Amino acid sequence: MGVAFAGISRLPAEKRPPLDLLHQWAGETELIRGHNAMLNREAARLTDVFAIQGRNTAILKGPANARLYPDPYSRQGGDVDIWVSGGRESVLRLLGELGLSYALDSLPLQLLHHVRLVRDASKFEVEVHFLPSSGCSNPFANTRLQKFLEHEIRNVERAPEGFFVPSNRFALVMQLAHIQGHFLRSGVGLRQLTDYFVLLQRLMPGERDEVAALIPKFGLSRSCGALMWLLGHVFGLERSRMLCEPDEWRGRLMLSDVVSGGSFGFYSVSERSKSFRRLFLKRWRAIRLFAFDPVESLWNEFYYWVWIFKTLPSRIRLRKLSLKGTDQ
Repeated sequence: MGVAFAGISRLPAEKRPPLDLLHQWAGETELIRGHNAMLNREAARLTDVFAIQGRNTAILKGPANARLYPDPYSRQGGDVDIWVSGGRESVLRLLGELGLSYALDSLPLQLLHHVRLVRDASKFEVEVHFLPSSGCSNPFANTRLQKFLEHEIRNVERAPEGFFVPSNRFALVMQLAHIQGHFLRSGVGLRQLTDYFVLLQRLMPGERDEVAALIPKFGLSRSCGALMWLLGHVFGLERSRMLCEPDEWRGRLMLSDVVSGGSFGFYSVSERSKSFRRLFLKRWRAIRLFAFDPVESLWNEFYYWVWIFKTLPSRIRLRKLSLKGTDQ
């Protein structure tokens, strides 16, 4: 809405929407702008909280991406993702010492990379990362990916907004892995694709070659080809800015999923279903996407069923087919 309204505002008067609709959109856009300002302040506050404890931090996605937009306050805001140095046990211990209550998501083991602060610890939804990203399900590619991300996350700079942001190389690799993971497991939204388009606009030619060479090592080639086609088809991304050859077949598959399921698949039929029907639709979706990336899909299914059987006693006790998060 915020990005679209910036374009609508530039239209000549005779081509603008009806006045009542224009006022409604203008009001919603102002709320987006205010929310972005508060997110920036919260990201800066958390940065200072951990800096006092001697920890390095970086803001991932969210406010870090928003500052790259032509209008930094136009991006639809979400939560705050902050990486904190020290590793899982050290970060969790520090949160306890600071009196910041948190909750672990109920997710398969390969996806555990952060905790969520409860609302009395922050006015916003905050994810504190002890790993830079959830990475790939393929453990071999993921080992290489995590090694790169752990090294590259040290290369940060302080933004004028008061928090640290990672390099463009880190952002492009990490967010491509993020998009791939969510697309194959549940779905991905337009906001994540817009972020990636904006990131590519800021990438220097030398950086583009470096990132393009890294993508095959991390098992991200198929998703990258799909994303490049989609960004070219929908956003008009120039071929010279793409990281690889566009893949139309996979791109159309991804685009169809974005349109039908929305952000993280929240609006898909499977998300609105319950019990056995939801389980069936989720697995049917996994089968349909197998051809998109067979290796990653197989590892996704492996971890999924390991987690299902691991949580079976709890699900039987609670008389539920699945626990929150097991179908993510």
